[in-house]
Amino acid sequence: MKNFGHGIPVTVLSGYLGAGKTTMINHLLRNANGQKLAVLVNEFGDLPIDEDLIEASDDEVISIAGGCICCSFGSDLSAALLQLDAMNRSLDHILIEASGVARPEAIMGSVGLVNGVSPDGIVILVDAETIQKAARDKYMSDTILAQLQAADLLILNKVDLVTKDQAGVISTWLASLNENAPIIPVTHSKVAPDIVLGHFIQRVYAKGAHQDVGGLSTLTLLPKHNIDVNELAQTLAKDYPNIVRAKGFATNKSGQKILIQVVGSRFDASIVSKDLPDGIVCLGLGETLRMQHFKRLFHLLKLNEASQKLEFDI
Repeated sequence: MKNFGHGIPVTVLSGYLGAGKTTMINHLLRNANGQKLAVLVNEFGDLPIDEDLIEASDDEVISIAGGCICCSFGSDLSAALLQLDAMNRSLDHILIEASGVARPEAIMGSVGLVNGVSPDGIVILVDAETIQKAARDKYMSDTILAQLQAADLLILNKVDLVTKDQAGVISTWLASLNENAPIIPVTHSKVAPDIVLGHFIQRVYAKGAHQDVGGLSTLTLLPKHNIDVNELAQTLAKDYPNIVRAKGFATNKSGQKILIQVVGSRFDASIVSKDLPDGIVCLGLGETLRMQHFKRLFHLLKLNEASQKLEFDI
């Protein structure tokens, strides 16, 4: 089972050279929506931060508008993660920008050994125009295919540079390599931050279920108490590829409050002390979240079709 654990969530962002990772990170920093992000890179020179975002910098830390920071980890990622904890900063999410030739699953394995942080997901950025040619390269094919197969989410970038039919062929090819990773088409690396960072639930709880979450479809499941929460989390992760991310609370058969988190095929169901109302917010693309897709979940939610305990915003 892939799971999260506890601590500051960590996302590894990878993809072959030229896929658009730097542009995406600047986009996420520019659209953090109040979240305090830390970006870890091998060397500062590898990740040019847009100048208008920088408030101050020294040899170790770049301070970015909105409380975000960028740190270099050189060759010692674990030490950098511990250093972030020692800075006593209140961080919401950590992004690790992996080099274009890195194995992201190895990086995430190192994250899992560090106290205070939690593996959240591997996001692979894909250049729609060049990925298939690069994947056939005799020197790089093994690395590229391993990256694609390790992904929890695949961001298909630069779809404006290929035809609609070509984008469909590439998506089918990607799905054949990794059937568990949702494929998100974007242009200019502009992905909705909630897809990568998964912070949407706080705004949903604060403002109500029917909100515009970055142009995505949203669906809120309202389960009754005393359900099999672990089975529900696993089912959302394994059987619903149209769900990009899901997060929320449910009450298990022992009366405990459980936090459910899903990213691609990665899931977790952890006991929490928060006293928030039960409800699981799901994100999908376009109009992918339809009631008929979720009827087979009703037995897990202890609902019947007439109970109207699913809320939709599509």
